[in-house]
Amino acid sequence: MAAPLPRVPRGAGLAAEPAGVGPRGAAGSSCPLPPPPGGHPPPSPPDRRRKKDDNILEIPSIPNPFPELCCSPFASVLSASLLPKATSRKKQVIKVYSEDDTSRALEVPSDVTAGDVCQLLILKNHYIDDHSWTLFEQLTHTGLARAIEDHELVREVQSNWIMEEENKLYFRKNYAKYEFFKNPLSFFPEHMISFPSETNAAVSHSGILQMFLSSSTYPEIHGYLHAKEQGRKSWKKLYFLLRRSGLYFSTKGTSKEPRHLQFFCEFSNSDMYMSLTGKKISGAPTNYGFCFKPNKSGGTRDLKQLCADDEQSRTCWMTAIRLLKYGMQLYQNYMQPYQGRSGCSPLTPMRSISENSLVAMDFSGHRSRIIENPTEALSVAVEEGLAWRRRGCLRLNSHGSPVATSNMAIHRSQSWFHHKISREEAQRLILQQGLVDGVFLVRDSQSNPKTFVLSLSHGLKIKHFQIVPLEDDGKLFYTLDDGHTRFTDLIQLVEFYQLNKGVLPCKLKHYCARIAL
Repeated sequence: MAAPLPRVPRGAGLAAEPAGVGPRGAAGSSCPLPPPPGGHPPPSPPDRRRKKDDNILEIPSIPNPFPELCCSPFASVLSASLLPKATSRKKQVIKVYSEDDTSRALEVPSDVTAGDVCQLLILKNHYIDDHSWTLFEQLTHTGLARAIEDHELVREVQSNWIMEEENKLYFRKNYAKYEFFKNPLSFFPEHMISFPSETNAAVSHSGILQMFLSSSTYPEIHGYLHAKEQGRKSWKKLYFLLRRSGLYFSTKGTSKEPRHLQFFCEFSNSDMYMSLTGKKISGAPTNYGFCFKPNKSGGTRDLKQLCADDEQSRTCWMTAIRLLKYGMQLYQNYMQPYQGRSGCSPLTPMRSISENSLVAMDFSGHRSRIIENPTEALSVAVEEGLAWRRRGCLRLNSHGSPVATSNMAIHRSQSWFHHKISREEAQRLILQQGLVDGVFLVRDSQSNPKTFVLSLSHGLKIKHFQIVPLEDDGKLFYTLDDGHTRFTDLIQLVEFYQLNKGVLPCKLKHYCARIAL
């Protein structure tokens, strides 16, 4: 083995040392240090340490087992230029809350986006990714909340927070996140939208989206809004117009002449929030408030608060402003989950090869057979589902009353069932997860303890339907239509209305659930 090479002193870089002179105390130095004046040899390093502090236990230095690998200005084995450069990303810890106020701390890179955080939580909690999971920002002190766009950096969102306020990040579903890409006509009523004069009167489904995403043309949104006057508690009803250059209001009725339009707000340096308690905190005339908060805001005095007359109007304004601010970036966020699927439409989920190869089988006879008739296959599936329920009820029942056990217990394990919540709480949960047609939940009735209530979103409104129990020949059934359609339990009722509209205004599509992190 070659002789150990002299070490390079700290800060010396690759400069060569004079021959015969090594660093102080370096291994392999051929020339000892001269004695100090007076003729007494210097005390050895152990003696100096012992004289300095006898009470400190020193750990002996560990010799280098591979001295030939040490860098040297004369014979370098490993050069710094050959080592991989460190590309470590700065980390930060964020705290995310769920619907039931449970929280989870995550260590993430500093350049993580809201979409990345959602994907991380989906993987860690084994949730089904239906592209509706969203990260929400909630400003507790001011009662404001907004859905963070998938491309936004979480670090930049938190940098706008004031230290004294207890702001939070929430992880929940938002079914209205990109719903306007699927059905834009329901988001923009005819009386609130105007197209350029060269556009034909009838605009198709895709035509509306192209106009909103185009850089040259943009539909004009107009209508009345209540605006809070700066520095006052009063609100004033004004006629507003949304154009590509910003939001304006008319100083003379509904006039759109440039001399009557006054600038109200632009959106590049501010974020839009929905007001959760606007009527209580700021005295808004209705519950359909929203506002604009500058990114570097000094507090509530910088908020520009607006209030609509109904939910349809507020949804129209907020959706149009989102499209105006982010444009094609929103469409890219919407299409990103489907870009890896060749020939697959965003509206239809991709089925696996195993799902496409499934067939219905009949094992009731001596020999099994494939059921080719679709009607027969459907009836067999329904019969198997009922048989499964009967077996489940008998297993759960320990007192000899399977019907009562089914009615009292089997639905409580379902994600769409919410035990003992009020009408206001049900409306809040549905509103938070998106006013899309078909969003629903089932809850206990507060007025009648023996009945249940189906809360359903339709037409940007939340409607409530009472589920009434009926008893016939000693058996208990549930119905929504005065007994015309009966169900043995709530699970059967929900599954039926997921496939059939019946007496409801629309089918049950998305259940509103509370998840725990």
